[in-house]
Amino acid sequence: ECPAGKELDRLVRSAYQQFELNLYEHFANCLSVESKILMGQSLDGVEGVVNFSDIKADPGRVGLDSVLKEVEKISFIRSLHLPVETFSSFNTKVLQRYRQRVNSESAWEVKQHPETIRYGLFAIFLYWRQREIIDGLIELFIQIVHRLSARAERKLVKTLLSDFQKVHGKTTLLFRIAEAALDNPNGLVKEVVYPVAGEDTLKSLLKEYKSSGPAYQQQVHKILRSSYSNHYRRMLPRILEALTFCSNNTQHRPVLDALDWLKHNQTSNQRYITLDDTIPVDGVIQPKWRDIVIEDNQGEKRINRINYEICVLQALRKRLRCKEIWVVDADRYRNPDDDLPLDFDANRENYYQDLGQTTDATAFVEQLRSEMSSALELLNREMPKNRKVRILSQGKNRISITPLAPQQEPMNLAYLKREITGRWPMTSLLDVLKEADLRIGFSDHFKTVADRENPDRQSLQQRILLCLYGMGTNTGLKRVSGSRHGISYKELLNVRRRFIHKAALRNAIGQVANAIFTARNPSIWGEGTTSCASDSKKFGSWDQNLMTEWHIR
Repeated sequence: ECPAGKELDRLVRSAYQQFELNLYEHFANCLSVESKILMGQSLDGVEGVVNFSDIKADPGRVGLDSVLKEVEKISFIRSLHLPVETFSSFNTKVLQRYRQRVNSESAWEVKQHPETIRYGLFAIFLYWRQREIIDGLIELFIQIVHRLSARAERKLVKTLLSDFQKVHGKTTLLFRIAEAALDNPNGLVKEVVYPVAGEDTLKSLLKEYKSSGPAYQQQVHKILRSSYSNHYRRMLPRILEALTFCSNNTQHRPVLDALDWLKHNQTSNQRYITLDDTIPVDGVIQPKWRDIVIEDNQGEKRINRINYEICVLQALRKRLRCKEIWVVDADRYRNPDDDLPLDFDANRENYYQDLGQTTDATAFVEQLRSEMSSALELLNREMPKNRKVRILSQGKNRISITPLAPQQEPMNLAYLKREITGRWPMTSLLDVLKEADLRIGFSDHFKTVADRENPDRQSLQQRILLCLYGMGTNTGLKRVSGSRHGISYKELLNVRRRFIHKAALRNAIGQVANAIFTARNPSIWGEGTTSCASDSKKFGSWDQNLMTEWHIR
């Protein structure tokens, strides 16, 4: 006889609870006594141990202090000797659920769990948090290396522009100087050269040369070197100790060899090192920096240590961004082979057919070359006919585009605005959010990460909408709770911690976007997609706001 609905639900809940208890017990038994002591000290906030709230926190603003803090977190988690291989054998979605549960609790709430559940949950959280911290550390590293170069260029450009004056007719001027020098080779500079090109003209010519070409690059590197050696150089040994870099392509092996060389010689204080076969050069040093890094000392080639470190960091940043080099135990910067299906090698041709690609590299390149040639021919054919575009003969930006004249507002749009204002003269954003939820039910995506849901779904729906409104508008939960809804700040905070997380937000936003495109009439609005235009303006927000990108501005 089939059990009744309530009896069936009870059996399923019982089986699921037993699975969780076995899971917690399994992970807790994998931990040593020393690891459990350190985990307890972290929850208690003992001095000298990275506490629980710091582990939960995201990286702060870009800077050396943020890098050192993230490295300290990684070192603490690795000192616990978590069973990484055991964790990696489980489904990531299962582990993420328990990670969300611990992240929604305070240290006091975690300590209230029985010992087996406490250590099992905390171990899962630390394993997943380690992957996120490594990702955050790599992001900080990429932004810091970019900032070093960008700041150096901005500083130099600002200095040059303060007294820069462009010299026109440099070829003619050089010819006149050469002619005067040949006519009077034994004369003084003041008597021969200055009448042709005055002292001010020569100074302007020298400044113009320094603002471009090799001289400009040398000055940029000089400023970059000063900033790196005086402040940011402290991060290099810490990053090399905390992260393990790998690559699946032998072409990028020189960068890894350079990192190994720096790691083995990080205690050396030598400013210059004799160049030999043990120091990787090709594939590490860019051609424009080669003369700055490799110096000639009385016929003997030597490497400037600090300049070489800068080149290695720049090469590493470039390859990390495109996953040519990946990091062990990372999540976003993990081994790209892990993203492939398990049977990819066996069914490679089938997967390529599904993607509409060929397995022949030569044919793939020829197809790209053909498409690019066709596009360039079309550009070359249409550009002379376009009256809005001009090709300039000088200047940095050679393509000049005439701004489009503003179009008149369509007549129907004015009628539409008037009708909307007449129907809904004072509609708040919260009412729009509530109406959207009543129509499509996007709040159903927000499930609790705890064991059960205490409030009824209607009350929960109201609190979820208030939380989303407070977060999405940067109004804040405290200010939202101060209105006439009768819901306290602690109640909203509890819903925020236990129900609202990134996966649920993505699903809800996707449902709202799909509903908008379904409701649009293509004959009026056209074929809409999920793409949109942006002026790339960034708005400041607190680092825990899931609706916006955390940025120092």
